[in-house]
Amino acid sequence: MTCSLLTLPLRSAALAALLAAPALAEQTTWTGFHGDLASTKFADVARFTPATVGNLVRAWEVRTGDVSDGSGDRPATVWSATPVYANGMLYLGTPFYRILALDPATGAEIWSYDSHSTLEALTQPALKNRGVAYWESGQQGPCEKRVYLGTMDAHLHAVDADTGALCPDFGEGGILDVNRWNRVNARFPFSLLQPPLVVGDRLYLGWAGKDWEYAVAPPGNLLALDARTGRLEWELSFIPEEMIPQTGTANIWTAMSADPELGLLYAPVSSPSPNYWGGNRTDPIPLATSVTAVDLETGEVVWSFQHVHHDIWDYDTPAAPQLVDIERDGQTIPALVQTTKQGFLYVLDRRTGEPLFPVEERPVPPSDAEGEVASPTQPFALTPPPTNDPFRMPGVWWLADLTSGGQCSRERETYRYEGIFTPPSEQGTFLYPGTAGANNWGGAAVDDRNDILYVNSMRVVQVLTLIPREEYDRIQGDSGNEEGYYPQEGAPYGIHLTEWRNALGLPCWEPPYGTFAAYDLRSGERLYEVPFGLSQQWGFYGLRDWGSPTLGGPVATAGGVIFIGASMDNRVRALDAATGRELWSDIVDAPVVANPAVFTHDGVDYVVFVAGGNSILKDEVSDQVVAYRLP
Repeated sequence: MTCSLLTLPLRSAALAALLAAPALAEQTTWTGFHGDLASTKFADVARFTPATVGNLVRAWEVRTGDVSDGSGDRPATVWSATPVYANGMLYLGTPFYRILALDPATGAEIWSYDSHSTLEALTQPALKNRGVAYWESGQQGPCEKRVYLGTMDAHLHAVDADTGALCPDFGEGGILDVNRWNRVNARFPFSLLQPPLVVGDRLYLGWAGKDWEYAVAPPGNLLALDARTGRLEWELSFIPEEMIPQTGTANIWTAMSADPELGLLYAPVSSPSPNYWGGNRTDPIPLATSVTAVDLETGEVVWSFQHVHHDIWDYDTPAAPQLVDIERDGQTIPALVQTTKQGFLYVLDRRTGEPLFPVEERPVPPSDAEGEVASPTQPFALTPPPTNDPFRMPGVWWLADLTSGGQCSRERETYRYEGIFTPPSEQGTFLYPGTAGANNWGGAAVDDRNDILYVNSMRVVQVLTLIPREEYDRIQGDSGNEEGYYPQEGAPYGIHLTEWRNALGLPCWEPPYGTFAAYDLRSGERLYEVPFGLSQQWGFYGLRDWGSPTLGGPVATAGGVIFIGASMDNRVRALDAATGRELWSDIVDAPVVANPAVFTHDGVDYVVFVAGGNSILKDEVSDQVVAYRLP
């Protein structure tokens, strides 16, 4: 059930009581992209409350200098790095593949490391970095504490966390060439844009590739490395061996989660290649577009839950699942919540992969593309309610239709749409949610004390058109950041992908374009859903009810406050966890497409945002890092 803010007084009071926390709670580390191994993005700080957070001030800001808008010799940057707080320092990876170690209280640079990596867009449309990883051995001495940085050209650097000096026992002189394991269909390097997951003395490493370019590509694999030496301990591929000559990817490009007590790693696995036509891979690939539980010690698959069969929409699993222990019928169930591009929220027993709420296999439309055999059914998770309606896309927006002389209405009847899993077509298919998904790498946040999940979501409609090979080869079209023309070389179709806009650039679909919601994971009920963020066009802001597309996720705190950037309008915000109401905001230099870090340093609580930008939202990038604290 969707609730407006006007109907929430009783529920808000109950939520506020649940969210009460001890006044001296502290968050002593923030060691990963999602804060901890469980990817909860929950900070045990209580001084940030709905009553106090309006008093936030800037503690410091830093500009790294590592930024490009693409107008010069270097590609543009997109920066979604979450800062790591450990060892009394704040560590950042930059899109020029440097590491900065900062004083958390002042932002002063303690040391920096330059990988001297190739600054070329080898696999991505821009230079990209999602941060660094931290490891410590528990012993004393040089390199017993380390920071790891990956690069687009497939090198993993290990440096001393105290000094920034390379650790000579890792790889070759501190640098590991991960491309040595790129042995099959090696069309592109294993780009290391997401930092490895550190569990004990191992690094668990996925990689990113070049999307939408090839039918046959490197098969996705997960690498387990010795944290000290970089030695490969095991490797797991997610594509059946007999299918590797004809497809590829199904890789892990985003963050992962782990439960050391159960001995399990939870891998969000992406879709196989080519992404928008699967006639070369009609046999099952059970681990693709899934969340898969892997034995931390052996690399064996323990269970896997596939949330898209025969994925031909690039609805790859975009974020690490949140691990949460759910109270139900007097029992505590170890669970996980997997957010998806489709907007479904899959709540599973993390021991077995069994759904804790019903998942229905429902009929979906067939494909009319040459050689394609779409899956006749797909899984639908309707409890908790999806963040996007899977049965209908938003209607035509009257303002866009009026200003375009009915263009949007005419196009609504032109393209194919029969629900969320309408196959790509030569006619042109409405892709809703769009390829960036309802939810993406930011994931959700969860308050494990009360089993409440918080998630931002976007509602973007795109038009995807399959172009027959002979016709595509005559087109001299450009591609951008998840838009434009892409060849799918080796398939009978290239593609054209664009947002559904009118001639003036206005979205043809009605708002809201982004929302923020809270869910009770015990009952599956949606507690509230409100528009989130402000859209921008031609420098003008949209209305609050319109919301904004978002990239990047929230952090929940023990004081009942949510911190989030994510929106188009270059604002960082604090929200009331009980209602989603905005409590505080500040303007930064570009959209914050990274998750913030929230931590306690020398008794003071900080929230730190990286304002890096991403052209998926708008063409505005920056190198700004901003820290806030209470006076």
